[in-house]
Amino acid sequence: MTRSLGWGLVGASTIAHEWVIDAIRAVPDNEVVAVFSTDPERGARYASSHRIPSAYASLSALVRDPRVGAVYVSTTNEMHRTQTVEAAAAGKHVLCEKPLALSVAEARKMIDACSRAGVVLGTNHHLREAASHRKIRELIRSGAVGEPRFAKVFHAGLLPAHLQGWRLRDPRTGAGAILDLTVHDADALRFLLGAEPVEVVTLSQQAGMASGDIEDGAMTTIRFDDGVVAQLHDAFTVPFARTGIEVHGSAGSIYARDVMTQRPIGEVVLRTERGEEVVPLEQENLYVRTIQAFAASIRGEGQPSCTGEDGLRSLATALAALESARTGHRVAVQFG
Repeated sequence: MTRSLGWGLVGASTIAHEWVIDAIRAVPDNEVVAVFSTDPERGARYASSHRIPSAYASLSALVRDPRVGAVYVSTTNEMHRTQTVEAAAAGKHVLCEKPLALSVAEARKMIDACSRAGVVLGTNHHLREAASHRKIRELIRSGAVGEPRFAKVFHAGLLPAHLQGWRLRDPRTGAGAILDLTVHDADALRFLLGAEPVEVVTLSQQAGMASGDIEDGAMTTIRFDDGVVAQLHDAFTVPFARTGIEVHGSAGSIYARDVMTQRPIGEVVLRTERGEEVVPLEQENLYVRTIQAFAASIRGEGQPSCTGEDGLRSLATALAALESARTGHRVAVQFG
């Protein structure tokens, strides 16, 4: 008989409210049993509105709860390291939001802590579980475009009003478009291409939505170790942009539209000498698939969709983009 996996939410967050709680409950033998918030009143309200049995005012109390086998960390980014290390020390598996941390050194400490404790660490780069992304990866691996040479990611839009808080105002949290969006692009391309970033050039923009020196948009170019050169467009400030991915190779091109999103939507078109083909997709909830893979990894069945090491490498790429924007120079990606 399969033992139920009890989840503790570290942070009474919007993303858990909108996506992750329902995803956990959609996976058999998984349940949300507790939530931690530094604001006890908010935590109690959150637990009540989401039918969560227990609310805690400290992380130490949550990880002492014997019903909790795994935690989902969705607090602001500067808290990820300490909370992950504490949860791991208590023997809890950890699925952490992206970016994994605010530095490569912090991310490495998280990976090492989970390894020492014998618990699973995953990074919630949910786009790896999009039907569109899995299909693009399959097409590239099958040789459908020949030798991949160039890629583009379009990940610009208008940041919803209810998310226009710390992402735009508090530099201590890793605010800005690069650690919120570019990190996703880097992870998506690593997943699709099966290649690692080597160097980055970025120009950032402050268009008036974010405070101070925090960027609310950026254009980035990445060179990968297989020779592919990729261009990324990330922004919080353009309300009518569409998201997408393009991959151009020696024998074909892939055009994917509306695929850099949390929703299971989008279209993938393959263009070759035979013409254009709309590639069939079997759309599924990205977060449900992420939770399924994470729960399976705890049982010893494969790895999370995105491991802690993956999270570190995608973070390192975004940090190189930040450094390039600051200095105006090409920056080598350092994995530590």
